[in-house]
Amino acid sequence: MEAAAKRFFSSPYFAVVGASQDKTKFGYRILAWYHTHSLQVTPVNPGRPSISLPSKTYGTVPSVSALPHPAETALSFVTPPAVTRKVLQEAKSVGIKAVWLQPGAYEDEDLEFAKENFESAVGGFEDGTVGGEGWCVLVDGENCLRAAGREIARQKL
Repeated sequence: MEAAAKRFFSSPYFAVVGASQDKTKFGYRILAWYHTHSLQVTPVNPGRPSISLPSKTYGTVPSVSALPHPAETALSFVTPPAVTRKVLQEAKSVGIKAVWLQPGAYEDEDLEFAKENFESAVGGFEDGTVGGEGWCVLVDGENCLRAAGREIARQKL
């Protein structure tokens, strides 16, 4: 799983499926994490035209099919398992290579599908996570960025 996480953070672009304007939701917190780590991120949310952080407003895309560089974009999932399942199929069809299934966003068969169909699939409890809920960008992200050889450049939320 550590190798998959390293590969995930080797992508030039990132997207958060299930990004939210609600500051109490993980869809907001994970979008904010990518932003504060100065990574190129796009929120995926079919119900909102944009999501605003204190220092920047991001235009959303309604689906992974609408991403400008899908083959170069790594997807973080913060969606209910039934939604994750559908979006994984779409992601495969548009050439996404790396996915990160956040805790609570998948069931076992979704993680198995991701491992079988993407070059890199992060999720679950396999070796390397430092969190108790499984692989999470908020908990494991900085270690994975370093492992991928990326400089951690912070910016204001």
